[in-house]
Amino acid sequence: MIKILGRADSINVRKLLWLCDELNISYEREDWGRGFQSTQETAFLKLNPNATIPVLIDEDFVLWQSNSIIRYLANQYNGQHLYPLDAKQRAEVDQWIDWQGIELNNSWTYALMHLVRHSPLHQDLERVEQSIQAWSKHMQILDQQLEKTGSYVTGQNFSLADIVIGLSVQRWYLTPFEKIDFPYVQNYYERLSQREAYLKWGNNGQN
Repeated sequence: MIKILGRADSINVRKLLWLCDELNISYEREDWGRGFQSTQETAFLKLNPNATIPVLIDEDFVLWQSNSIIRYLANQYNGQHLYPLDAKQRAEVDQWIDWQGIELNNSWTYALMHLVRHSPLHQDLERVEQSIQAWSKHMQILDQQLEKTGSYVTGQNFSLADIVIGLSVQRWYLTPFEKIDFPYVQNYYERLSQREAYLKWGNNGQN
């Protein structure tokens, strides 16, 4: 049985938990991170010198970085229907996973830290507005993509890309600011919410 280190309300940990439910992978989870065991402890740093969650332990194999972990789990535990073997199809899934991690994630950081985390280090209102504008721009890109596919991020089939982006869509709707109406994103959110695992890990009020 695999072990997942990380608190269950972390968006990056929930990627793993959602995928495990989709693939019926049994796991144990230990609470690490904010409010729980410190990731600065020596034992944790030996597993992940970055002191971040999640960390996956699969027997003697240790892996960190959430997007790398979900790719591994799909490869190792019969998740090819979510992460295709075909090079072009897989590249498209990877493109959107990386877009979320690099482009979308970076756009929301300042706004989220101000509006949700109430960080004293993120009180510049001009930068908050810049973050909101950048976030909205990236959500428009997602809306346009979903208009093209009419279903999920890369096409008609649910994939790993939908796990990382589906959690991001939840974050968009839960963060309190006046939003542009993106109809295809809204339909996508409703479509994902028909999945039992998304109701548990994605459409659950956690931000």
